Amino acid sequence: MKTQIKIVLAAAAMTAALAGCATGGGGYYGGQPQQYPPGQYPPPQQQGGMNKTQKGAIIGALAGVAAGLLSGDDATERRQRALVGAGVGGLAGAAIGNYQDRQERALRDRMAGTGVDVVRQGDNITLNMPSNITFAFNSAQLDSQFYPVLDNVASTLQEYNQTIVEVAGHTDSIGSDAVNQRLSEQRAASVGNYLMSRGLVRDRFILTGAGKTRPIASNDTEQGRAQNRRVEITLVPLRS
Repeated sequence: MKTQIKIVLAAAAMTAALAGCATGGGGYYGGQPQQYPPGQYPPPQQQGGMNKTQKGAIIGALAGVAAGLLSGDDATERRQRALVGAGVGGLAGAAIGNYQDRQERALRDRMAGTGVDVVRQGDNITLNMPSNITFAFNSAQLDSQFYPVLDNVASTLQEYNQTIVEVAGHTDSIGSDAVNQRLSEQRAASVGNYLMSRGLVRDRFILTGAGKTRPIASNDTEQGRAQNRRVEITLVPLRS
């Protein structure tokens, strides 16, 4: 996990360098899966001096190296120990890449046309689920039309069970930090608990909320804010 920390530090250095080139100046939680209220799913702004292009470059650079894994090394390692202790075998060497290659193909096939983006970064796979296809505005209750999509995700995770599953909620910048943090956590819990209700092992899951701290687009436009209101599911291979 030290490599991940180095990558994030490099991203911070990149951000500082990009900001220095601009003229005129310049939350999350990780823990045990939450229980979501029953009945909500069926059982089983532009910175001063920076133009939008420069700001977009910084946002893109940060999102590219820090997608998923918001909960940190400790939470991931706890899940790994629990799964190994439960008899789920880990992966090693070239088997990791091959395993994730197969899972990525399966997810791309099953998510085609759903509005869910499948992003591969190294050995991790992230599913980006915009809120316009998962939740109503300012709500953490899943849209029932999205159940079949999550059912396909769950079936894939059952088939490829040698992964840790981080479900991370994100919001746009409108509203207070506290409100956005709470909403992001509730949305992560809603998605995570739905998947667990489909028979997935609870020890695989990390549920976390990032509030408005991890934008992937500018919050200066409605289009950008819509992209930032999302849930991400990151699949991390279980290593032996």
